[in-house]
Amino acid sequence: MGRHDEERLLLEGKLVQTEDSLYTGDGSVDVKGRRVLKSNTGNWRACPFILGNECCERLAYYGISTNLVSYLTKKLHQGNATAARNVTTWQGTCYLTPLIGAVLADAYFGRYWTIAVFSIIYFIGMCTLTLSASLPSLKPDESFFFTGLYLIALGTGGIKPCVSSFGADQFDDTDPKERVSKGSFFNWFYFSINIGALISSSLIVWIQDNKGWGLGFGIPALFMGVAIISFFLGTPLYRFQKPGGSPITRMCQVLVASFRKWNLPLPIDASLLYETPDKLSAIKGSRKLVHTDELKFLDKAAVPSPTENSSGDRWRLCTVTQVEELKILIRMFPIWATGIVFSAVYAQMSTMFVEQGMMMDTTIGSFTIPAASLSSFDVISVIFWVPVYDRILVPIARKFTNQGRGFTELQRMGIGLFLSILCMSAAALVEIKRLDIAASLGYSNTPVPLSIFWQIPQYFLLGAAEVFTFVGQLEFFYDQSPDAMRSLCSALSLLTNSLGNYLSSFILTVVTSITTSGGQPGWIPDNLNKGHLDRFFWLLAGLSFLNMVIYIFCAKLYKSKAPS
Repeated sequence: MGRHDEERLLLEGKLVQTEDSLYTGDGSVDVKGRRVLKSNTGNWRACPFILGNECCERLAYYGISTNLVSYLTKKLHQGNATAARNVTTWQGTCYLTPLIGAVLADAYFGRYWTIAVFSIIYFIGMCTLTLSASLPSLKPDESFFFTGLYLIALGTGGIKPCVSSFGADQFDDTDPKERVSKGSFFNWFYFSINIGALISSSLIVWIQDNKGWGLGFGIPALFMGVAIISFFLGTPLYRFQKPGGSPITRMCQVLVASFRKWNLPLPIDASLLYETPDKLSAIKGSRKLVHTDELKFLDKAAVPSPTENSSGDRWRLCTVTQVEELKILIRMFPIWATGIVFSAVYAQMSTMFVEQGMMMDTTIGSFTIPAASLSSFDVISVIFWVPVYDRILVPIARKFTNQGRGFTELQRMGIGLFLSILCMSAAALVEIKRLDIAASLGYSNTPVPLSIFWQIPQYFLLGAAEVFTFVGQLEFFYDQSPDAMRSLCSALSLLTNSLGNYLSSFILTVVTSITTSGGQPGWIPDNLNKGHLDRFFWLLAGLSFLNMVIYIFCAKLYKSKAPS
């Protein structure tokens, strides 16, 4: 019986289960390395501490990132293009450093201790940033400011790839009931992220613009401290997965062993390929993987020769499970790559959307709305769509798809990619309207009398796209990844955010270079009223459409991981 069949029958009440085992069946242990009882560890009882940690940590992160472009332009006096590049480069780094944390978690320390250590680095960075904005002697010091900023980037590298996986580890993958709950966990995990983001994009941004940047950075630093406390409080309830050794080393071993045996014939019977006779995999913390017929050239790494000792050198002879780990990553690569353009679209929320909003009417009576606060509508959209998706759309979809989770991860991500096209189109239409008004007023470098609330549709569409694409990615890269590579695969998922930010910076640089040739103001000048930001948004909409077409093709060819 397949995974989806079990989930469907469980939901219909038709799956007859024997008395549950007292212990988890996925190899999880407690903080002291002992087998754990299902009755008093993990599951939803451990999740409040993890979700609380994530909510506070994301409040701290978005308390910095949401309004960062305003700080760079207003306090450090950087130009629009320079500030946007600095923001997207930093955000890109925040999603690149998770590769470091993932390798350390999977290979050596486990997810729990990696989160703990890097959270402290993160907190130090937050305090450094607060001091740089508070002390008069440090306010003009860009080097001190960027030191704190990139300490945060390093700290988040140990948290991002591990927290969602650590939360999912609290659900036993061998238990059908807990496996269904795991799908719901990812929805509420993302919900928690956006509760923190909502507070940041509204209250924290207002404090930064009206009460001072020292206080505006200090409050997020305080919440980061709360996040650390929340995480440690749940320690007695957590389930832990043992680190399985370096995944990068195992992949290199497969490549080297298969190259050494490139001239050896493959056996007709795949059961002759080398695998340990034990019930457990040779990889610590991992279950065995079933052999697949794709990428057969890698199978040569598991072809034993008469002169080899099966218990010896893994650079010469690998297990089937070790080979299948690499196959899984290769199969996931095309799906992973299509997430980069979506992340480039998402990056506009903290850069071009803000700069667009700064040139619109931000007043309601005597009250001035910070342009960055409009991102709260993205967050409100996410908070709206998560329960709608989990409680309404999924039950309806189950009736048509017979999937325990309603939509497959691939279907869910595809819907999000389509919504991203609508988001960029909405932003372009608003900009066309804004530029028309600016032209009628003589292109002066002042905000035009067009309410900033015209940006709400683009933020709301982006929030809906997030619920489908980003949460779908969390599910996809956790479920499809090998047991001992889950932090690494989560980091690869986050890497699309990094590359998306770098892609955004690259597109911005190329567009600025091309459109300013011959003394032209370009699409994105310091005076946006003389530019064509709408063309930049149409460019991203076109790239998003092409990306969606490629994604559909790759999704149709994708073959899911064989059950353990």
